[in-house]
Amino acid sequence: MSRSKCFVVGVVMILATAVILLAMGRIPICDCGYVLLWTPADDFAGSSQHIADWYTLSHIIHGFLFYWFLWLLFRRHSVGERALGAIFLEAAWEVAENSPWIIDRYREATIAVGYTGDSVLNSVFDILWMLLGFFFAARMPVWVTVLTAIAFELLALWVIRDNLTLNVLMLLYPVEAIRTWQGG
Repeated sequence: MSRSKCFVVGVVMILATAVILLAMGRIPICDCGYVLLWTPADDFAGSSQHIADWYTLSHIIHGFLFYWFLWLLFRRHSVGERALGAIFLEAAWEVAENSPWIIDRYREATIAVGYTGDSVLNSVFDILWMLLGFFFAARMPVWVTVLTAIAFELLALWVIRDNLTLNVLMLLYPVEAIRTWQGG
């Protein structure tokens, strides 16, 4: 598939994700009525509502992981075709993450007691941030990507006491000691 076709299909997939999220009742933008480029760590209500926040680092790491996973499985396919696979995976996660079941799971298993799900704007940008990570991993040596992922994980852990690793752990197998530590 040509680059231009991959681009068009990718845009359609992202738009379709936005339509699905709107049909699920997700809010288009933050209830606050405005859009921020960055949500600081102390703005809990704005987290997952704007263009970027501390969880953006996790979505970039998704891109690293999807690049490697899809490279292993589909080496003969172009980077653009594998990027479409990554968009599909991230879009599927965004839809699942904003389902009542996952939202309730976040509330019960993690420190995100008031979590209400992402805005559609945030979900769309989560996909775009993942693509940034995907193309970063496609261009950088593996060691640079691995060190970047570790740095992102440690930075998020330091600033918000959460990261992709803890997020997955707490969703799958909540540990009370970690939840207590995350709560400060």
